[in-house]
Amino acid sequence: MYTGTYTVYTLADLKSRRYISLTTFKRDGTQVSTPVWVVSDDGKRLLVWSAAKTWKVRRIRRNPRVLVAPANFRGKERGARIEAAARVIEHQRIDELLRQKYGWQKRALDWFNRRSNTQWATIELSDPAPR
Repeated sequence: MYTGTYTVYTLADLKSRRYISLTTFKRDGTQVSTPVWVVSDDGKRLLVWSAAKTWKVRRIRRNPRVLVAPANFRGKERGARIEAAARVIEHQRIDELLRQKYGWQKRALDWFNRRSNTQWATIELSDPAPR
């Protein structure tokens, strides 16, 4: 968790970040943070790409409440956490958006995964519903 002075971010502010920390919750309430790539297709919601069978995707399917924060590639948070709502969606352009933003890194991952049968999931992050 970030403990320094910080800027208050909105979800839309994180679209230009290279990495964000995505925090999901286990059944017992324990927080699990993971650094992830992030893109946006409309400037408001964020899209995250992950293997469909990862624990983070399973936790999101069970509990859509997540926390996000700007982070470095190792997951060290660089700002305050903000609450968001997550859901797994079908998104046709996620590969294109990731290639535009991450270039050779995304192409290298695609090459590395070319023979795997991995199923991929797109996670949509949006502002949480008002309580």
